[in-house]
Amino acid sequence: MGFFTDTSVCIGCKACEVACKEWNEVPEDGLEWLGTSHDNSGGLGADTWRHVAFIEQRKPVGDHAPNFQRDGDFRWLMASDVCKHCTHAACLDVCPTGAIFRTEFGTVVVQEDVCNGCGYCVPACPYGVLDKREDDGRIFKCTLCYDRLEVGQEPACAKACPTDSIQFGELDELRHRAAGRVEHLHEAGVVEARLYGEDPDDGVGGDGAFFLLLDEPEVYGLPPDPVVTTRDLPRMWKHVGLAAGALVAGVVASFAGARR
Repeated sequence: MGFFTDTSVCIGCKACEVACKEWNEVPEDGLEWLGTSHDNSGGLGADTWRHVAFIEQRKPVGDHAPNFQRDGDFRWLMASDVCKHCTHAACLDVCPTGAIFRTEFGTVVVQEDVCNGCGYCVPACPYGVLDKREDDGRIFKCTLCYDRLEVGQEPACAKACPTDSIQFGELDELRHRAAGRVEHLHEAGVVEARLYGEDPDDGVGGDGAFFLLLDEPEVYGLPPDPVVTTRDLPRMWKHVGLAAGALVAGVVASFAGARR
């Protein structure tokens, strides 16, 4: 299960941010404007599990382009970001306590009562999603409302979204729906439309939360080609093992030579 976020119909209402905080009891994270359009949270963090970005651009606007506020050559791109719930999750790989686990829905969840706050998962995430709550010491992120999924309900953010920009369901069905949406936008002249994170063959095995974007990923603050940071661990440990074996063999040979 996962999310498909269609940014072409996001209106920046922040209903998803509010619903996420209310349901999951996520603390308030600042109500001051940051000087970056109508953004007051800045990005994902321990106290921001959904973040609505407002990206202002001086760029010509097509007649049929959705989600663009026409004012000469000015437009807004709006997008609700969230944890990607990677198929190959580096955060899960490096967690020493088992606090991070994969649920029966394929999502990735941090267990608050098991997390020891070591922070290994923070740099491991290729998207920079995981974050430590400073007054608490533990790591927090989106759970894709695991408690709601267990009783057959959709996540709070998707439930609250008034335009169905955030859609929840089975990933295969969402990917099919997303491909059709991109094709429709291309036919309407929005040639910039593209999917991000939907490919199971990408560097993280496909995201459990993927997006339809109207510009390059970097414009939205997303890495263009994310790769699971633990990808090379097996090869690294193999080299470590070979080096350790050579070291032990050298020590044994030294002792044997000394005895002779």
